[in-house]
Amino acid sequence: MAYFDAASAAPLHPVARQALLASLDEGWADPARLYREGRKARMLLDAAREAAAEAVGCRSDEVVFTPSGTRAVHTGIAGALAGRRRVGRHLIVSAVEHSSVLHSAEVWEAEGGTVTQVAVDRAGAVAPSGYADALRTDTALACLQSANHEVGTEQPVAEVAEVCRAAGVPLLVDAAQSLGWGPVRGDWSLLTASAHKWGGPSGVGLLVVRKGARFAAQGPVDERESGRAPGFENIPAVVAAVASLRAVRAEAAREAARLRELTERIRARVPELVPDVEVVGDAGRRLPGIVTFSCLYVDGEALLHELDRAGFSVSSGSSCTSGTLTPSHVLKAMGVLSEGNVRVSLPPGTAEEDVERFLEVLPGAVAGVREKLGAPAPATAVRAEELVVDSLGKRCPIPVIELAKVFGEVPVGGLVRVLSDDEAARLDIPAWCQMRGQEYVGEEPAERGTAYLVRRVS
Repeated sequence: MAYFDAASAAPLHPVARQALLASLDEGWADPARLYREGRKARMLLDAAREAAAEAVGCRSDEVVFTPSGTRAVHTGIAGALAGRRRVGRHLIVSAVEHSSVLHSAEVWEAEGGTVTQVAVDRAGAVAPSGYADALRTDTALACLQSANHEVGTEQPVAEVAEVCRAAGVPLLVDAAQSLGWGPVRGDWSLLTASAHKWGGPSGVGLLVVRKGARFAAQGPVDERESGRAPGFENIPAVVAAVASLRAVRAEAAREAARLRELTERIRARVPELVPDVEVVGDAGRRLPGIVTFSCLYVDGEALLHELDRAGFSVSSGSSCTSGTLTPSHVLKAMGVLSEGNVRVSLPPGTAEEDVERFLEVLPGAVAGVREKLGAPAPATAVRAEELVVDSLGKRCPIPVIELAKVFGEVPVGGLVRVLSDDEAARLDIPAWCQMRGQEYVGEEPAERGTAYLVRRVS
């Protein structure tokens, strides 16, 4: 089985396993106690904090270990906003942040704060000017991921940090996807990360609050972790997390070059092997191991099952795989095709043979799913200047498949009106038009659902 979902969770690094087992015997006691066992535990915890600070590029007393990366995000955002409550109640996030950031923003808004989402381009990147335009006199905090978890696009963190610093606004960086590859550059104020993204054990997060950043911990506070992460530290897991971070960093330069070549191979060959595919994300400024593409006329869940049966573990941002009719907020913000979406994220050590086998299997898997769904064959008959396609009650990719089936039946200049109540159609029909070189006219309210208008131009 080839595991290609490292962006969700990387396999446990051998160094992490060794460190975890070794520290179970030495790090079980309370590090706050002064007796021998407590001192041993404290030494392990302090050494891990020093090593984490070195990897991040900060002071050791700025590092807090949390029970998860999500908890680090929630704690960091809540504490930074509370620390600057006298400045104002305005929060800035990008439209493609991890759900942990967006959920914090939703809570903040529900409590009376205001939130601005900065848009991204079609590659998934923000522009520093977008943050500059969003800044206000009452802005308390800005958040930006270092790299996107779904499409791999790296964000201009250093430039955005400079814009925020000039306005006196702290920037929180979610570095979960990138910290294993190297430190985050720029004059940021807070940083979060999660150990299971770089091959550490799950249940360990990092929160870094640089000196000078105003921060007021929320909720009950105790004497541990500077009062920012209450509760008994899981010292063996912390030691293993930091040991694995140091290990992957030592391998990062060599492994990044190798994985980048493999993902470039996938980016180049998938459109050659599979018709009607859109590769998404920035082609150059991207993480080494992530490549994402979307296939027309394919149900994402069905394709993932086909690939799983063929021995490949991948993930998807398609609405078909989520149990809802709402496509990935990342793909939606980018304005790219969401149906049949596949994210391949290669862990360190991925064999070249596995990538080649994936490229051999993928065309047949896509073709099989398309055949089951009745994907369109070319049509040449011309019958009407305007056709109506009723896809109400049908989930994507069916509305797009039915659009494609009848599109050849209208002449150049003719119109197809697609009726759909699937939210994903709002994203996928315009994406189909862009891929096919046809004109997306827009949408109109309908008696049920929405009417999406497409004009044939060629």
